[in-house]
Amino acid sequence: MNQDRVEGNWMQFKGQVKEQWGKLADDDLDIIAGKRDQLLGRIQERHGLAKDVAERQLDDFQTRNPTQFFERT
Repeated sequence: MNQDRVEGNWMQFKGQVKEQWGKLADDDLDIIAGKRDQLLGRIQERHGLAKDVAERQLDDFQTRNPTQFFERT
């Protein structure tokens, strides 16, 4: 998936991400810009979660929102 498409999809789904993890600030979401590993780190940091818990939440979120909008790194 090219970067333009990732960024466009990210803009579309950013609201759903913030709804799921409300402690993420708009600045966090702008920095993340569709990068899964950065989102995972911010979820851990802002919500005080262990990596495995944050990964499980993110996997569940992606299952419920199957459109690929994360950049694979």
